[in-house]
Amino acid sequence: MNATMKTALATLLGLAGLLATTAQAQAPAPAPATAPLSCTRGGLQAAVNLYLKAQGTGDLSVLPLAKGVGYTENMAPADISKGFVTKPLKIDHHRSFLDTDSCQTFTEVIVTDKAAPHVVAARLRVNHGLIAEVETLWTTTGYWLFNADNYLKYSSTEKWDPIPAEKRDSRGTLVAAANAYLDAFLEKKIDLVPWGFPCVRVEGGMYTGKGTPADSCEVGVPGGVNIANRRFVVDELLGTVAVFCTFGAGGPNGGSGAPDTHLFRVENGKLRYVHTLTHLLQSSFRGSAPAP
Repeated sequence: MNATMKTALATLLGLAGLLATTAQAQAPAPAPATAPLSCTRGGLQAAVNLYLKAQGTGDLSVLPLAKGVGYTENMAPADISKGFVTKPLKIDHHRSFLDTDSCQTFTEVIVTDKAAPHVVAARLRVNHGLIAEVETLWTTTGYWLFNADNYLKYSSTEKWDPIPAEKRDSRGTLVAAANAYLDAFLEKKIDLVPWGFPCVRVEGGMYTGKGTPADSCEVGVPGGVNIANRRFVVDELLGTVAVFCTFGAGGPNGGSGAPDTHLFRVENGKLRYVHTLTHLLQSSFRGSAPAP
């Protein structure tokens, strides 16, 4: 190789190196394997994804738990290392809601496995990149109106899509709608509830809908029951509010005080869907009226 050819080759190699360096500089940095936990929608969804992985496998090690994490199961403090979260579930369907204001999530889990059917409500609270609270409420065979197959059948066909910004209800409107519905159980003031039509309710597995525009969630609302100890997870983007509460205050005339969740979808200020789970054995129901 003569001097002229060597010079040309060196020039080409230098140009190739320059192009490679430029391409590397312009290429985007690789995305992290998982999004960091935070109070953003992406950060909260990352927390939900980890919960679903843990609940599906029964492996707590995938959860970045804060020191002194609070764990509540059916509204009683419990040891998370022995809790329901360590029970592996064959999850058939789930949907989650994200509350960026309070840095919480709510997830509904449906399991139709004949050996261990469950419908579960789970709440997480994220604090500075770690999960500071985990709460579960579970129902299974023998519990109030339980039917996982029906729950899956009806819940999976419902539309819980994001609501356009111009039609989105405020956090206050969503909470007020939930409170009005729950308040009706005590004083029977059902005319104050923002009923939507159609509106359908899935309660344990019982379904109130008939597939008509006149379907109403008003049916089967008793009176004289104080729905107490309410805590809210609100997702304005999806028009939802989930309420952890007790079905009655636990007194002799105020209902059993059973752990309960109510999940509401609100559209244009009106109720569209209501989902209810109650951790109460059917045999322990002590009301004067039969199950709806």
